[in-house]
Amino acid sequence: MNFSLSFSQQFFIGLRFCLVMLVLCGILYSASITKLGELLFPYQAHGSLLEYEDETRGSVLIAQNFSGDAYFHGRPSAANNDPMATAGSNLAPSNPALRERALADSTAIQTREQITAAQIPADLISASGSGVDPHISPAAAQVQIARVARARGISEAEVAKLIANNTEQKQWGIFGQVRVNVLLLNLGLDQLAQR
Repeated sequence: MNFSLSFSQQFFIGLRFCLVMLVLCGILYSASITKLGELLFPYQAHGSLLEYEDETRGSVLIAQNFSGDAYFHGRPSAANNDPMATAGSNLAPSNPALRERALADSTAIQTREQITAAQIPADLISASGSGVDPHISPAAAQVQIARVARARGISEAEVAKLIANNTEQKQWGIFGQVRVNVLLLNLGLDQLAQR
């Protein structure tokens, strides 16, 4: 029995193997895992989108820009909260541009919230690594209570209760940080205003 194969035979065997693996791993596996994800986790598989008043308001996974005194504000974003351009600024702490941005943000927050620089939680000054982190710390939400309550004409206690209701604990009690989703919090404020 002759086990030696010519170069062309070896080439076509390798090519067939590559095509079979492409179909198995690149198409069938990907399609089956995608369908399984849709069946087991339909909300997450479709972007964790929030529907409010028959309108998609955003995803709980991606930050949005909120402006005005009646809304809570999230973290600064090097990507301008664009999910197609997720990235950090990659600026070193010694970079003058980062220092200027942080100083400008600090001054704006001090004026807007009527607090001192020492009272500003770090996450209101520092951008997230992804540039689209939708969460702030409970402390960052707390410093905004007075402004939001004043702008909406409601009590600070109502706003504080809304923060408590939208505070997410650590994942499985051990991973990550206690956090508040800014989109959910602001939608809660809008719902509160309609009552």
